[in-house]
Amino acid sequence: MSTHRMLDIVLNDIIQVVTPLQEDRAIRYAIINDLRSIVESVENLRGATVEPYGSFVSDLFTRWSDLDISVELPNGSHISSAGKKRKQTLLGDLLRALKINGGWSNLQFISNARVPILKLKSNRQGISCDISINNLQGQMKSKILLWINNIDGRFHDMVLVVKEWAKAHKINNSKAGTFNSYSLSLLVIFHFQTCVPAILPPLRDIYPGNMIDDLRGVRADAENLIEETCHANINQFISDKSRPINRKSLPELFVEFIRKFAQMDSWGSELGICPYTGQWEQIKNNMRWLPKTYSIFVEDPFEQPGNSARSVNIGQLEKITNAFIRTYSILTSKNQNQSSLLTYLAPPHVSRLITQPAIPNYSGGYFHPSQPQLQRAVHQRPQSQRHFQNDRQGTSSSSLTSSRGPKQVHQSQQIWRPRIQ
Repeated sequence: MSTHRMLDIVLNDIIQVVTPLQEDRAIRYAIINDLRSIVESVENLRGATVEPYGSFVSDLFTRWSDLDISVELPNGSHISSAGKKRKQTLLGDLLRALKINGGWSNLQFISNARVPILKLKSNRQGISCDISINNLQGQMKSKILLWINNIDGRFHDMVLVVKEWAKAHKINNSKAGTFNSYSLSLLVIFHFQTCVPAILPPLRDIYPGNMIDDLRGVRADAENLIEETCHANINQFISDKSRPINRKSLPELFVEFIRKFAQMDSWGSELGICPYTGQWEQIKNNMRWLPKTYSIFVEDPFEQPGNSARSVNIGQLEKITNAFIRTYSILTSKNQNQSSLLTYLAPPHVSRLITQPAIPNYSGGYFHPSQPQLQRAVHQRPQSQRHFQNDRQGTSSSSLTSSRGPKQVHQSQQIWRPRIQ
């Protein structure tokens, strides 16, 4: 079997296993309703709404993803604002109410973080939740990622694959000094902007402004303006018959992704990744980014000049780089098999679900990695509601060409280096 075919099978297996079932969505909606009931019981939070954001809203979540929640304070029709001290007080009130009501575990109040947050686990399948106050920015970023998701189906699948790969190498943990999931999604966007031909446009072509600055005044007006602008520009991009179409397969795009970022420790101090312009940029030439105090710079296109990868520290950058290089070695090796690929591409609980023989599940088909009887779930990806029609997604593919083993990759150091025009 060709290396291309084997990788295609393994990536499809990973996507099938991690793609949420209807039960996974229903459980998250039930958790949201649980939190709404508790928020309503807190005197200081009367009138507040409980609204999800993050990967659940952008449809880029997996069966075991955390659930991000924003408690939006009432402020009439206008966008609400609250200082850090008030957020700390309100989250403390919510924490006490959660303890009284029960149904939650691992409650942790991170009050001194840049954004105060309440972390906990629901007793509904042990889903972890992060709760913040007035995170409308996070909600809108999530919605824009959902709309981008609808441009090309390969984006959704690539994000899921990249997240699982990062978890396998333990480089998807901002608290440990590596990437958060949002920055990984932006890396995928940037890869789709800089592959040839490009799959996604520069994000300034989708929303030509700094979205965070436009979230002011009447909330409905601000949200509608952002949504209408994004929809119009995305539809225009999709309907452009003159743009070249990238028809590469997911395995090809994934190998190119790993190759593209495989030496970030060598250029991370010089080059910034800018999804807003869809280009590499010299850090020393970008006055918005100076002074440069980060190991790697992945600009948040919706909150410029913020660095979405600010959590990555220099001590972990070598670990991240090694994960890319080792993965590239196995992806381009002729000696790969399902077991070796899964070791590099998926965390253990996902690998076990793929390799174990299927056993009938008499609890409605739902399984969870905390259960001892792990089983493989074979199902179709649920069809999310589509805002945009896209009949231009490529379906053809070509074979992979590189066959260098691990030793040659490290010796040659010729994986790839960004070129600035």
